[in-house]
Amino acid sequence: MKALLSRTPGGPETLQVEDLPSPAPGKGEVVVDVAAVGLNFPDLLIIRDQYQFKPERPFAPGAEIAGTITSVGDGITDLAPGTRVLGFPGWGGLAEQVSLGRETVTPIPDAMPFADAAAFLMTYGTSYHALTDRAALKPGETLLVLGASGGVGLAAVELGKALGARVLAACSSQEKLDVALAAGADDGLVYPASVDGKDASRALAEAFKTLCGKGGADVIYDPVGGGYVEPALRAIAWEGRYLVVGFPAGIAKLPLNLPLLKACSVIGVFWGAATQRNPKRHVDSVKELFALYLAGKIKPLVETVSGLGATPAALDRLAARQVKGKLVVTLAD
Repeated sequence: MKALLSRTPGGPETLQVEDLPSPAPGKGEVVVDVAAVGLNFPDLLIIRDQYQFKPERPFAPGAEIAGTITSVGDGITDLAPGTRVLGFPGWGGLAEQVSLGRETVTPIPDAMPFADAAAFLMTYGTSYHALTDRAALKPGETLLVLGASGGVGLAAVELGKALGARVLAACSSQEKLDVALAAGADDGLVYPASVDGKDASRALAEAFKTLCGKGGADVIYDPVGGGYVEPALRAIAWEGRYLVVGFPAGIAKLPLNLPLLKACSVIGVFWGAATQRNPKRHVDSVKELFALYLAGKIKPLVETVSGLGATPAALDRLAARQVKGKLVVTLAD
């Protein structure tokens, strides 16, 4: 089989398609023929050795896949060859076949295409965990979503509406904002491509305050970081919750007087670790997300590219924040 391998730390240009032996399932494992692979920002970090996990090289990136089970190992009694599944290997997904532990595999509804399934778990799982388990978002509250046209941001917009919140979107272009508004955001703004200096920070803070209104944002969902953190935090409501999701714009230094003045909480969101620490809640969350999908309340915005060889260029686009919704690499129909 073919796989897209990282042999040395670096950017997408260091990845190479190579031949590897096909995997065999061990005890408690299944082998999946991969039909689609979702691309995520952590894929860029892991190949640069900048992620929380550092797998031994060579390895294939690719945290989430969808496909069909071809064989099962000893101890697997509830899954059979031919079952359509999504999987969350963490890495190793950019390959024609993967071997996965049973706990990382979930059967998908018959009505869900493989491309949707590969775009589903990491974005909606992260955002659902953030909004429900970490922020306890309530109906009628105001949710401000930064990076609202990206994978996790767009999922947060849809889920915020499904949970009954007033959802406000913030994006780096009008085109991206239009995507978020089409996904259900009630209002939004376009912020600058970078926030440099105190004057720019103050101006953006005022724009956020105007958008959120007098009461401020009860919950702020931030998968962007960098210079956007302080201006957004200045628009938070009394006892609001600021969700720290990611840092493509850089890791911000937070003035701690702001949480004090607003009596607000700054809350970390590490969905991957949460699924391992509380697997029962993860299983329940996936069931709840599938129900929302089948009810038409959430649906990933997917852009596909075909073949492992197209992946490095797709990752370059992801790094440049040029993607609306989710990029998915398709390996089979």
